[in-house]
Amino acid sequence: MFVDHLQLTDFRSYESVDLGLDSGVTTFVGANGQGKTNLVEAIEYLSTMSSHRVATEVPLVRSGAARAVVRARVQAGLDDPRQLTLELEISPGKANRAKLNRSPLRHAREIIGVVRTVVFSPVDIAVVKGDPSERRRFIDDLSIARWPRLAGVRSDYERVLRQRNTLLKSLSGRLRGGPPPSDAEATLDVWDTHLARVGGELLEARLTTLADLAPHVSKAYADIAPANNDAAAEYRASADLEFTNQAEDGSVHGALRANLSAALAAGMIERRAEEIQRGVSLVGPHRDDIALSLGMLPAKGYASHGESWSFALALRLGSFHLLRADGVEPVLVLDDVFAELDSVRRERLASGVRGAEQVLVTAAVGADVPELLAGRRFRVADGEVVADA
Repeated sequence: MFVDHLQLTDFRSYESVDLGLDSGVTTFVGANGQGKTNLVEAIEYLSTMSSHRVATEVPLVRSGAARAVVRARVQAGLDDPRQLTLELEISPGKANRAKLNRSPLRHAREIIGVVRTVVFSPVDIAVVKGDPSERRRFIDDLSIARWPRLAGVRSDYERVLRQRNTLLKSLSGRLRGGPPPSDAEATLDVWDTHLARVGGELLEARLTTLADLAPHVSKAYADIAPANNDAAAEYRASADLEFTNQAEDGSVHGALRANLSAALAAGMIERRAEEIQRGVSLVGPHRDDIALSLGMLPAKGYASHGESWSFALALRLGSFHLLRADGVEPVLVLDDVFAELDSVRRERLASGVRGAEQVLVTAAVGADVPELLAGRRFRVADGEVVADA
């Protein structure tokens, strides 16, 4: 699958863009601040309704405009000429609207996953070095790329979590260490059930995805890093999952979602008094982490800068190869990546991705992109995108 036509209206810095694209490698070259990343961000947003750069939609709309529109024509594959046209209207503060082949979708979220993307950018170093929330977002985003309906599951989980936390906070302020009244216990039981049910589904997706991803990451890291290349990832849950049929290798393919939900429910009951005292939910996928390691040592705090970059690359390349193994050809986006890498890692990365159906690269300096990724090039400056002769 690849994008062969992109149109933007009032997206980021662009009042209007109409751009023909090809399969293979396309590189956008331009100085910082000229808008090259805005182009690939638009495709990412059309794919996931999220951005690796910002958490809200307001910056996505050109200053002075009320809304932004992203349109793209997508071809099913190199040997499959079938095409789809996607359109997303972004209206901060209002419900977004989406169309598929010019037909309105009931919910904009239904557009997620029609085209799949894997995006690697400099901020991905935080997946290795940053807080657990970065690793949770990584595994959730990949799970949603595999099963787009999980976008709704994650949204439901976050909604239930907010409501449960509101109840816990109110109880914390009122009870001062005493037991909650029976009506409060009953209400909390209801929220426990909801959180455990949705959380079990989210947790199942995370565990399954991580088990499937791990061998791809291990291979990708070994291909990129010249030494100390034994990379591993292990899920660290806030609840006891010992009875959920997890295999020794972390696989949960035989695990029942009901068992995961039961584990979460048991954990919430066990820590109820502490949760009420602190006024916050302490058990659930929102408290979990993924332990990344190189050899016998954790990557966070022990890996060098180069090793951390290699691990971040391996996680994205592993994601790319996992989606391909699922039968999906994702669009691979390399956003200002090569400037951060030494020559060895540049060449190894280029060698690992040049077989992708579509690779979109951004770079401030064209010479930073290895010759292995020679392809079509555009110059981006002063709001214009111009193909090299």
